[in-house]
Amino acid sequence: MHDLVISNNGDVSLPARKIEGAIERVITAIPAPRTRPVPHPDHEAAQIAQRAAKRAAVLSGSLALPPGPFGLMTVLPDLYLIWQTQRQMIADIFELYGRTPELTRTHMLYCLFRHAASHVLRDVAVRTGERLIVRQVSASALSSLLNSVGISVTQRIIGTAAGRWVPIVGAVAVGGYAYWDTMQVAKTARRLLATLASTD
Repeated sequence: MHDLVISNNGDVSLPARKIEGAIERVITAIPAPRTRPVPHPDHEAAQIAQRAAKRAAVLSGSLALPPGPFGLMTVLPDLYLIWQTQRQMIADIFELYGRTPELTRTHMLYCLFRHAASHVLRDVAVRTGERLIVRQVSASALSSLLNSVGISVTQRIIGTAAGRWVPIVGAVAVGGYAYWDTMQVAKTARRLLATLASTD
């Protein structure tokens, strides 16, 4: 997870394959929810999202504190921990709505990366009227999606890696982004659940 390459002139190279592998591990192992179905889940779902976003911000901000190359070496572990936090949040929110049996790897991938790689995942979700359907894809199609998402995420990380050279300011910015990112994941999950509920 530490295969981050920093050239002599300070350029950062992140291996997209490592990112892709981390994403695959995250979506393959869907965690057991730590919640239970409730009659009116919206309020609790919002609270779970807030808690997860705060946790993500603290984790990411803390890992971004080491300066220079040391801070850059925390990028991949940081991402993996954030994705684990978000994955658990998605599982917990799905359970609040009593939809855990419907949570698949494709749903997990869509919820985690819809806002960050929408151009890659646009064909996964099909809207029919008011209903949003996340198509389940074959193993080969999922592998291709993972590759594309990995490349997209890698490009975004390289574009923001410079912030880690400035310890305190960088940590605040990275933590703030982790908070926003987690809230976007929660929003996608809740929108997806709303469309599932509308078909009942």
